[in-house]
Amino acid sequence: YGYDLSDEMIKNAIDLYGIGKNRFFRTLHEVNQIEKSDYIVASGIFNVKMSYTESQWLHYILSTLEIMNEKSIKGFAFNVLTKYSDPQKMRNDLYYADPLFFFDFCKRNFSKNVALLHDYGLYEFTILVRKGV
Repeated sequence: YGYDLSDEMIKNAIDLYGIGKNRFFRTLHEVNQIEKSDYIVASGIFNVKMSYTESQWLHYILSTLEIMNEKSIKGFAFNVLTKYSDPQKMRNDLYYADPLFFFDFCKRNFSKNVALLHDYGLYEFTILVRKGV
């Protein structure tokens, strides 16, 4: 399944991959509209906070992670821009997170099996949450 806020991105996914019995792409307006799945991957959805405050955006991320946990069977993954970015390149409309906070939050709330990847050359990190391992 593929979801996006952008109709254009959905159109591009259908053009690239087509649709089928077990494959669909849909514009999403609320994160709780996603189907229950083995794995859920959220890439780039937490980066652009626009004019929201840090606390408002953190609330949005944590609420979304709760839904991802509820809707995933085997696990989920997400990435966020890192607070370890070069200060002169950081922008006010982007959200830069503390990777250790999210690692700890996921360990305490979702699974004992959590991985933090912060070694792949981008100004972001990825968290992998594995359930029932």
